[in-house]
Amino acid sequence: MKSRYSAYATNQADYLWETTHSSQRKFYSKTDISQWATANEWQKLEIISATENTVEFKAYYLDENKLNQIHHEFSTFKKENGTWFYVDGKFY
Repeated sequence: MKSRYSAYATNQADYLWETTHSSQRKFYSKTDISQWATANEWQKLEIISATENTVEFKAYYLDENKLNQIHHEFSTFKKENGTWFYVDGKFY
């Protein structure tokens, strides 16, 4: 999760797309990922809880109007061949 947050903060859309599980990639585009990453100014990541394959977190950022925002998500990950992939998330 920390690497994906860092990738959003540094606009690494290729990495984000490649670390999304192959079954879910059809729902994302690198262009959309990049646009969301660059439209916001990422402030910090707070990990609320984690298990072997889930992470609940809050990502704090300033939106394009410089308003404070919080992205609160419960994410599921899957490990395949030694690599972790983002599967999905529930948003709060």
